[in-house]
Amino acid sequence: MNDSDKPVHNIFLIGFMGNGKTYWGKLWAAESGLEFFDLDHVIEKEEQKTIAAIFEENGEAYFRQKETDVLKTFSQKTNCIIACGGGTPCFNNNMQWMNDNGTTVYLAATPADIFKRVIGEQAKRPLIKDLSPDELIIFIEKKLQERAPVYNTAKIILPVTEINAATINTLL
Repeated sequence: MNDSDKPVHNIFLIGFMGNGKTYWGKLWAAESGLEFFDLDHVIEKEEQKTIAAIFEENGEAYFRQKETDVLKTFSQKTNCIIACGGGTPCFNNNMQWMNDNGTTVYLAATPADIFKRVIGEQAKRPLIKDLSPDELIIFIEKKLQERAPVYNTAKIILPVTEINAATINTLL
């Protein structure tokens, strides 16, 4: 068995909404030959509705439990890159589980960078859909501060300004 045939522990991409987890995950999966999953898309497929609809119809507690259940199905897989929702690590001891079952990579972005990325996507993001621009920046700053202790327990922390297509080689 050569190095390229060895199974790779799963790579869990974490961080705030809008920081590029799905974008980089897809690109890195294509570069490395690993399989890519977006946790939110897996949930949407299973539930046959959008994340926004799940939040609206079933509430956040239901969504967070579903998210945890789907996340843990990745214990049965290897050689995957999984883009997690921004809140995934912060509930149900998910961060500890991800650290125990793979490599966690925190894609770190500034509040200003996140704001620029999500301001045009509010309708599809349930936690921010009704916020004014002023409320949105305050929300981002507050949530980042709340989540930092969890995000910062990732095995690897990558500032989004320093990421490129070749970054996957350092992760492997």
